[in-house]
Amino acid sequence: MPDAPDAAAAAAARLARNAVDSLPQGALEQRLSAAAKEGRRLRVKLGIDPTAPDIHLGHAVVLVKLREFQDAGHRVVLIVGDYTARVGDPSGRSTLRPMLSEHEIDANAATFQQQALRILDPDPELLEVRRNGEWLDMKMIELLRLVRTTTAAQLLERDDFSKRLAAGEPVSMLELLYPLLQGYDSVAVEADAELGGTDQKFNLLLGRDIQRAYEQPEQAIMTMPILVGLDGHKKMSKSLGNQIGVTDPPEDMYGKAMSLPDEAMGDYYRLLLRSEAPDEPPRDAKRRLARELVAWLHSPQQAAQAEAAFDRVFVERELPEEIDEAAVDAPGGRINLPELMAQEFGLSRSEARRLIDQGGVTLGGEAVAGGEYELPVERADGQVLKVGKRRFRRLRAL
Repeated sequence: MPDAPDAAAAAAARLARNAVDSLPQGALEQRLSAAAKEGRRLRVKLGIDPTAPDIHLGHAVVLVKLREFQDAGHRVVLIVGDYTARVGDPSGRSTLRPMLSEHEIDANAATFQQQALRILDPDPELLEVRRNGEWLDMKMIELLRLVRTTTAAQLLERDDFSKRLAAGEPVSMLELLYPLLQGYDSVAVEADAELGGTDQKFNLLLGRDIQRAYEQPEQAIMTMPILVGLDGHKKMSKSLGNQIGVTDPPEDMYGKAMSLPDEAMGDYYRLLLRSEAPDEPPRDAKRRLARELVAWLHSPQQAAQAEAAFDRVFVERELPEEIDEAAVDAPGGRINLPELMAQEFGLSRSEARRLIDQGGVTLGGEAVAGGEYELPVERADGQVLKVGKRRFRRLRAL
């Protein structure tokens, strides 16, 4: 159950650990105290638009904080934005997001919910999953009431909107509606608190204004840091190819974590594992980080196996014990290597050619020469193709 009123300040301080903002000052403590007096759990909201099917560790930062609220006895309200996804969150965007089909939204929502439960506690007392299509498919009179809660000037204060206007770029009415719809979600579920990344601060604060207009107690808001990707500089993003997915296979997850720059490790320990980086050599700290990430999202046994596989390939310079085979069609007795790499590893053909030219591709332990995009089938049949550091296929000619 919620913390007693005399413990609300201490509980708020614990829950705000690692957050960038906990606003307004004292609001979380007030909501904790009010919930305790009413003998109920805090209702902590997170809205997620299913614009992509997979969750990476950047998304996991907020989910980990939500799990802390659950561990403290509170109820997480996970809102899958099947309706707002049709609009598209303009946060951090310089152009209008493309609209997804209903089929894409439904498929992404199902995958996202399944992956989120790797981190969240599924206990129905601690987790409520809703879709905002339940209440946003509203009558016109209700939409007009919502629109009256906010002025155009308020919406245009948003940093991304104001920058686009200053640059002479359009801002659609659809995008202006988005923060209002997200704010109404807080009204619909009677949120005590709402979490998001730092790029969501405007939307979260506007939710308070909308709750007040609907004569509801205003939610506390909390923003969490943006996790950098494997390059150590840019925001983790699938489009940038610098992500670790929460469902990545154990060996891939371990290997990706080992490629993380040393200076980024502290945030990964603090924001994902809820611990401080150990006082040990960076190589050992990174191995521990990789092992603990795999153990958390898979199992300790798979973490040990992933570490052993990593050592076999990168320390002992041996091939993996298990290598998938690729059946190769070789018209005219020649193999088109970029086409094969695109088929087997999901690379673009231009990216495949670039890897070959940079010496990042070997066949049978020998580097493929730059510009050598076609190979005789006799050279490839039965040999192991290695692309980059972690991609392997044993080739079999048809």
